[in-house]
Amino acid sequence: MADQDAHNTVGAEPPALPSLRWEEPPEGPVLVLLDQTRLPTEEVELVCTDVPALVQAIQTLAVRGAPLLGLAGAYGVALAARRGFDVDEAAAQLSGARPTAVNLGYGVRRAAAAHRTACEKGADEEGAAAAALEAARELHRQDAAASAAMAGHGLALLDELLPGGGHRILTHCNTGALVSGGEGTAFAVALAAHRVGRLRRLWVDETRPLLQGSRLTAYEAARRGMAYTLLTDNAAGSLFAAGEVDAVLIGADRIAADGSVANKVGSYPLAVLAKYHHVPFLVVAPLTTVDLGTPDGAAIEVEQRSGLEVTELTGAFSAAGVEGGSGLPVAPLGTQAYNPAFDVTPPELVTAIVTEEGAVSPVTGTGLAELCARSRRVTMS
Repeated sequence: MADQDAHNTVGAEPPALPSLRWEEPPEGPVLVLLDQTRLPTEEVELVCTDVPALVQAIQTLAVRGAPLLGLAGAYGVALAARRGFDVDEAAAQLSGARPTAVNLGYGVRRAAAAHRTACEKGADEEGAAAAALEAARELHRQDAAASAAMAGHGLALLDELLPGGGHRILTHCNTGALVSGGEGTAFAVALAAHRVGRLRRLWVDETRPLLQGSRLTAYEAARRGMAYTLLTDNAAGSLFAAGEVDAVLIGADRIAADGSVANKVGSYPLAVLAKYHHVPFLVVAPLTTVDLGTPDGAAIEVEQRSGLEVTELTGAFSAAGVEGGSGLPVAPLGTQAYNPAFDVTPPELVTAIVTEEGAVSPVTGTGLAELCARSRRVTMS
């Protein structure tokens, strides 16, 4: 179990490798990714020279997290355009790489639209590619700004719900800088509380089956000098029963029009526990994660992953393409495994959805729609 002392001095935080960056070496543009399957033991970067390589990185979770997938999708379109590949084909490949995270398709469409508009206005191949790249960079800047805004709104809401500070926050999966162009979503709120001395403890679910909590959130918390403790997912109930959790903060991969939230599997049981124990359950996500075209939770497509991620332990946590028998078996040979990547939390279990434009509470379809409409007006003005 990892248990680190808190350090509230921002200057003590070491610089982190960016999760994603665009580079232009002499041999041609590339997208460089921090390989999250190698964390926390190794900080290794992947260099993607084409869209198939990027799609593989997305499917194996080398790059992951809703906001970051949006950036990867946008930069992937720009990469295809700059290297002279078919942009429409590249966009289709990227959009289908993972079905649940709505940001991936959003980023792809945004860069592809910029490319198409430039072509329609008479731009040559180089000019259209430049337009796609600028769209990706603008999305990157906006995501970083959204992350900072969410941290501010989330901290203000925490202080309102839990006056006096000393917050003990439970989080699930990974929602920090590894999933964002900024400092993340839910993790960014906890980090903001830490920086002002109001985080007493960050409880980190290990997050089965791929351990994004123990491998990635604990990694980020340790780098930031935060007071954190790692726990198995099925130990969360005992923490609630002991009165050791003041709030639950999670991210989201897709939020339906009615406020249903798809997030890493294991989130829904936490919402049920929080409701029973009268603990605030907060979802922190940018408005790009809200999908008004998906009416409710039942309409969200939930990705089903390989059973090998459950029945075997492998050196890297990227089961896509891993052949059976290549890892250490933890179940009898031939065992069938149920391995959804996400579950869906209904809106009545969510205390608030925190976005860059503010919070929605209570969570209703009308409230979400109004927030999205207000955001569009602000953007256009």
